[in-house]
Amino acid sequence: MKIRNKLQHSLSAKFAGLMLRVFLFIVIGALVIAYGYHQLNQYHNNKNDLLEHKEAIIKQIDNRFNQAFLDFRGYFAFENEALKASGYEQEEKIRTLLTEFQEVSNTPADRIFRNNVTEYLTYYYTELVPHSITNFEQGNREEIKQMANQGATKTLSTFQDDIRNYRHEIDNRIESNYELLVQRNSYILIIVGIYLLGIMLILFRMTRIMFKNVGKPLSEFAEVANEIAAGGDADVNIINNREDELGKLSVAFKKMVTSLQEKEQDLLGQNEELIAQQDELEVQQVELESTLSNLRRSENNLKHRNEFVKGISNSLNKQTVLQDIIVNMCKITEADQGIICFLHEENFASYGVSKDGEKQFLQNLDNGQNEKLVRYKESFTVKRELVQEEKGFHEAKSYAYDLYLPILDIEDEVVAMLVLSRYGSPFPEDKFEEYQGFAKQISISLENIQMYDQTEEDRKRNQDILNTVLEGIQLVDVEGKTIQVNHKLCEIFECKNWNKGIVDTSMDSWAQEMENYVQEKDELISFFSRAIEAVDTDETYTYKLINTNKVYQVYANSLFHEGEKIGTIFVHRDITKEAEIDQMKSEFVSTVSHELRTPLASIYGYTELMLNRELKPEKQKKYLSTIYQETKRLTTLINDFLDVQRMEAGKQTYEKKYIDLIEIIEKVMETQQVNMTDHRFEIDVDTSYTTVLGDKDKLEQLFTNLISNAIKYSPDGGKVSIHLYQEEDYIKTEIKDEGLGIPKEALNKLFSKFYRVDNSDRRAIGGTGLGLSIVKEISHAHNGDVFVSTEYGKGSTFTIKLPLVDTISNVTDPIKGTKENEAYKIFIIEDDRSLAGLIEHELRENKFFVRHFTKATEALQQLKDDLPHAIVLDLNLESGEMDGWDFMRELKNKEEPYSDIPIIISSALEEQKKSLELGACDYFLKPYKASDLSRTLLQTLLKKEKNGQIFIPDLINRDHD
Repeated sequence: MKIRNKLQHSLSAKFAGLMLRVFLFIVIGALVIAYGYHQLNQYHNNKNDLLEHKEAIIKQIDNRFNQAFLDFRGYFAFENEALKASGYEQEEKIRTLLTEFQEVSNTPADRIFRNNVTEYLTYYYTELVPHSITNFEQGNREEIKQMANQGATKTLSTFQDDIRNYRHEIDNRIESNYELLVQRNSYILIIVGIYLLGIMLILFRMTRIMFKNVGKPLSEFAEVANEIAAGGDADVNIINNREDELGKLSVAFKKMVTSLQEKEQDLLGQNEELIAQQDELEVQQVELESTLSNLRRSENNLKHRNEFVKGISNSLNKQTVLQDIIVNMCKITEADQGIICFLHEENFASYGVSKDGEKQFLQNLDNGQNEKLVRYKESFTVKRELVQEEKGFHEAKSYAYDLYLPILDIEDEVVAMLVLSRYGSPFPEDKFEEYQGFAKQISISLENIQMYDQTEEDRKRNQDILNTVLEGIQLVDVEGKTIQVNHKLCEIFECKNWNKGIVDTSMDSWAQEMENYVQEKDELISFFSRAIEAVDTDETYTYKLINTNKVYQVYANSLFHEGEKIGTIFVHRDITKEAEIDQMKSEFVSTVSHELRTPLASIYGYTELMLNRELKPEKQKKYLSTIYQETKRLTTLINDFLDVQRMEAGKQTYEKKYIDLIEIIEKVMETQQVNMTDHRFEIDVDTSYTTVLGDKDKLEQLFTNLISNAIKYSPDGGKVSIHLYQEEDYIKTEIKDEGLGIPKEALNKLFSKFYRVDNSDRRAIGGTGLGLSIVKEISHAHNGDVFVSTEYGKGSTFTIKLPLVDTISNVTDPIKGTKENEAYKIFIIEDDRSLAGLIEHELRENKFFVRHFTKATEALQQLKDDLPHAIVLDLNLESGEMDGWDFMRELKNKEEPYSDIPIIISSALEEQKKSLELGACDYFLKPYKASDLSRTLLQTLLKKEKNGQIFIPDLINRDHD
């Protein structure tokens, strides 16, 4: 009853009760719908999570099995124990996953699947894998293949199909669960729609009630209020039939109208007071506008400062930054002109300054104000009268104010100056500290730019240095990303601008690019991977480029900083020549072994026959002739080896004198006649000047090598043409054959030592590959050269170019016309009795009287009683206290006639120059012809006898075959 009375006397109570009912309806309905929706979604989400968890476990099981398969296959392929261990580790992980799957299994299908996986896991790790590994380690590859063919592979495929099918079944369950959830959610949406429709009907009903009970009375009040506001007299009807707020409002409204009319007069009086207050507010507005202007000025200053900071930080170009600095500083300080410049550099920037003004300022940096700034390093201002050019159209006296700001470096030295000019008004002193702060920011910015420029210059210099290195260089970080390369690396892999493209690329990218150019792709990439992953490495690897014969060796070194690896350096070095030399040396050893064994076999065989059998004199002479020829062949071969060694060491000596090339060539032709079968010589001389300054023995060796090659490499015979002609100050000798010719690809290596053309037709022909290299060395030593032209299959032409001399040196043979020389006494000092016997025999044949000594001391003792005409001396005497050097010094230090005795050296030591300096007349390098020794002795003694003095002749022509 009390509640009803309260509802009748209170409009708000009525409205609150109505709203409460509507609210309860909405809340209860929403809670019911929300609860149902939540329960439905929770049910399906739980189910979906369970299915997805199962699927994730199955996927991991599948992945672990696949990892195990790959690990064991990798082990069988590469025999990597780490892969085998990894494969066994997968078993424990799979069993852990099966245990986890058992916990979420809630269907018979789940349990069947788990049992199948467990069975296959047991089969795989207890039977299949152990047996396969045992057979593999025992080398039973066929047994492994048989196991695979007999069901192992099929079982594996079936197992993998079961996993895929079960995963597909799980996916279908998830899809079905999702479709059911969507269907049930649609039902909930229908229920929500019905619920909202009910709410709308209730609200419509409530609105209608409110309009009738509240809106209409209020509208009547509004009409009365408007009429009163318009100044009219309104009649307010009091609602007597309502006891709620509207009834009370009508009574109160009536009282209010009466009160308003009473107070209208009061308001008129107050209006006059407000007008007075308005005037006061206008004054305050002026003050506010002034404050706003100051705020805008501050905002503008902040804007300029931001532009200043942006200008010095957004660029590393010095000139750009200087221009931004001067422009922004002029804006901040409200200066009319300004300039900033370095003291020791040419960089500067200005604002509002003419070209002439810039030039004038820069040419007078050492004036008083600037010197003051540099010395005291403090900012200051200068007041000065404007010059005529600065006044413009103004005629009155005006002043300018110059602000000088120093720019200091990190060593607190002035490196630049900033000068700003302001017309008419000075710079505010309270801003100086702020200006100095800007100067410090400028210093920091310029210092950063200086450091950047120096760093960039160092980087470019380092890159230029790397580019001069003949090896390809690549620097990568610990992840294999390229940091830096040089041009040589790009040349190796035929890439243009690769430095820009490869830098900052991963190993996969640059390794893929490199493998397109090398033959051993996988091995090279594996080498790169090992080097990058290793903590410290100095490993090397050799590879060949595709479609070329170039061989490169790449070696890797780890780069450390403070004990921590920061990268790896790869250096690619061209070892093509070394590889070719190694190959040629290998071939040379094989060839030399054959070339040495062949004459030794003949010498050994014929010597054995002569020692063990009684032979007729004719056969003995034939055998001895063969032994002699093979000995000459062996001597020539050894001399070639020694010549090459001397040439490489730079110790080859040449005894040059004037000689006639025709005599040398004819002698060589005569010697080579024995090697000719179907060949014939043809010599053509088109010049009367054939004299050169040279070493006769070496030139004879040169032509012997070329003519013998012409014969050897013409197995079918033919003509060997020798053509001598003059070209300017040189004589050229062409030796042309009609033989095999030389392939073009072999021409650039033809004169290299050990090199022989790789051709079966030529391999059958003997040789060491040293002859042409010796020819080249001899020709160059005579200030000449050697050339070759060839046509493959038709023959070759070798041309020797030697400088001419003006006259021919006529050398007579002193032996010709000589009478018996029995009066000439010769001492032979030689500890090798076999060689001494040979020399003694040769000299006795030439009518010399010979005495042999094995010790130098015995020879000196004999000199007191018996003075010889000449001495043949061995330098390396193994027996006795005195060697050949001591003997020669002892003899030359004596008085005449002992010091005048000619000494001819016979030694295996290559000490020709030293011997001649000590006073020797001539020098014979073992082995040599004994006939040449006797000839030299006779010539020397005849000249000594003729001149009546000690005579040290030029070395005579000898054949050191």
